[in-house]
Amino acid sequence: MTIRVLLADDQNLVRASFAMLVASAGDMEVVAEAGTGREAVALARSARADLVVMDIRMPDLDGIEATRLIAADEDLAGVKVLVLTTYDTDEHIVEALRAGASGFLVKDIRPAELLDAIRTVAAGESLLSPGPTSRLIARFLRAPDPATPSAVGGPSGLSERERQVLALVARGLNNTEIAEALGLSPLTAKTHVSRIMGKLGARDRAQLVIVAYESGLVIPGAV
Repeated sequence: MTIRVLLADDQNLVRASFAMLVASAGDMEVVAEAGTGREAVALARSARADLVVMDIRMPDLDGIEATRLIAADEDLAGVKVLVLTTYDTDEHIVEALRAGASGFLVKDIRPAELLDAIRTVAAGESLLSPGPTSRLIARFLRAPDPATPSAVGGPSGLSERERQVLALVARGLNNTEIAEALGLSPLTAKTHVSRIMGKLGARDRAQLVIVAYESGLVIPGAV
């Protein structure tokens, strides 16, 4: 099944480079390109994209607000957003995750990493690696921002096993790694993650990470 990709970045050269790379992959195609946030939202609807590679810093409407509009649109429920960032210098990354992004990319990533990231997020996973990602999220979630409350509930209604799984998700582990850590089968770990998302009303694993940190289930700096 071909992954339909929308590229949103205000730099023509960046879009052109990403477009050439995506076109070189046999399992994905670029269905549209946007130079502003508003264009990205409109094209996500009209081009029937499966995934948006979204730059955070864009004119007209930034990537965070564009992501929030896409995530809030019921007609775009299946559209995933992968945001672009300048890594640890970009303090808006957590805002993007709160807005509904499924993860983030660093602009200087290797070509193969971009393609792997698109496949990962399109498959329903979140791009959250154990090391740098967790440290970045922890840094900006030391005190939850009351101006941008999480749209999902807290973990109080979860079982002890589900809380253990949620904590491991927050540390960036995938289903196989969670299974190994808890002595489960990968399928059981995947089922736990799906149930947790259902109980919390989370869009994807990225929102589970936000819940885990904001609720205190995972303590910043203890990663």
